[in-house]
Amino acid sequence: MSTSVDSEEIKPRPHAVCVPFPAQGHISPMLKLAKLLHHRGFHITFVNTEFNHRRLLKSRGSSFLESVSSFRFETIPDGLPPSDPDATQDLVSLVQCLPEKCEALFRELISNLHAAASETGRDVPPVTCFVTDAGMQSALALADELGIPNVFLWTASACSLLGYLHFGHLIDKGITPLKDESYLTNGYLDTVVDWIPGMRGIRLKDLPNQIRTTDPNDVMLNATIKFSQKLVEGSAIIMNTFDALECKVLDALSSLLPPIYTVGPLNLRLDQIQEGKNNALDIIGSSLWKEETECLEWLDSKKPNSVVYVNFGSITVMTPQQLTEFAWGLANSNQSFVWIIRPDLVVGESTTLPREFVTETKERGLLASWCPQEQVLKHPAVGGFLTHNGWNSTIESISYGVPMVCWPFFADQQTNCWYCCTKWGVGMELDSNVKRDEVERLVRELIEGEKGKELKIKAIEWKNLTEEATKAGSSAMNLDKLINQMLISPFKSS
Repeated sequence: MSTSVDSEEIKPRPHAVCVPFPAQGHISPMLKLAKLLHHRGFHITFVNTEFNHRRLLKSRGSSFLESVSSFRFETIPDGLPPSDPDATQDLVSLVQCLPEKCEALFRELISNLHAAASETGRDVPPVTCFVTDAGMQSALALADELGIPNVFLWTASACSLLGYLHFGHLIDKGITPLKDESYLTNGYLDTVVDWIPGMRGIRLKDLPNQIRTTDPNDVMLNATIKFSQKLVEGSAIIMNTFDALECKVLDALSSLLPPIYTVGPLNLRLDQIQEGKNNALDIIGSSLWKEETECLEWLDSKKPNSVVYVNFGSITVMTPQQLTEFAWGLANSNQSFVWIIRPDLVVGESTTLPREFVTETKERGLLASWCPQEQVLKHPAVGGFLTHNGWNSTIESISYGVPMVCWPFFADQQTNCWYCCTKWGVGMELDSNVKRDEVERLVRELIEGEKGKELKIKAIEWKNLTEEATKAGSSAMNLDKLINQMLISPFKSS
């Protein structure tokens, strides 16, 4: 499916085909990167699965397809059976199915783009590079055949990638898979792993949680090993982080991978180029759920740093009991809050909150099913973030100077949490076995307590460093290098 309306005349330009892994947390940073490349003169073809394209049309309407002819959307099928059209597809099924299905489909798409380039001449320039998610590696062989770069976007943190790259060593040492289920609760996961460069003091429980399996054939364990190890075959790696935040980890990664370009936080860089401008790309968004913007007006009525924002991302799920514990913890904290509750947040059941909770908090709490998170986080009323520590949420919170209470769910989130709480000084961890008393204590401390004030000071320090990095510092320079050395040079010499 091809979508473009404008017939504006386009000068010959490099053409990047951007392919995210088909989940919200991967689509969002890829779209930000694509916008930055477009701002620098690239023609963009952005490739979603048909399933996610339908979700985008439902959440945003079709107008985003009509904004700029040099930013086009294409789709490919994902090969999965029908599922809830308003919920994230099963990740295990995606990682099992996509490698088998995507290569032929991707080749057909690129063939069609080349045909369009030869037929229309100036309208669709020839493809000059692939920018693909680390989980979408079917473009590697084709890039090699075409003699063009395949640059990977790693959408998680650098520290989590360093953990993933050592999964093979953990297996060789007999550390994972676990011997039996008792190893999840007998203190074994508290073991310190002291031999990973750049991660001094990290425990097994702080590494990405795919290691917490007893099955040597576990799909997610083996998929993450494959995806991370395949990165060495790319032309370069783009990371949504900045040098000052993960310097030791980046030093360790530099000897293991192709050239690394840290260009983040992507959200801040995009804010800077769009600030005060009526940009045609503003209408193009990545949210797979319809955003409820009423929360921004509600925040306008609140005092600075008085509201805790609660959002557990696009994939985290919880039990009805956990939902209730969070609810009463927020109620008992006596703090104002915005709580985002996806329709599929509770496993197998509706997300029904206790009636008494809704009544008690109606004057100081706002509930929504989804929201424009970046606008919420940079709102002056927001003083803290109760988060799952997905990397998008974490780096956005850091870039807007918002301290966190951290409740990681899976994958890289445990590692992000550990760094937030022990290395970066911007978070406090909430036990995975969530209890209302601890939610109450940490939320109150985040907004009113001395520890919360310390976290806020540190968060503002990091915010200032992100602005330096993206305006004229390391991230701005790295984006220039990425474009000129990796993405433009091959195009010029061809």
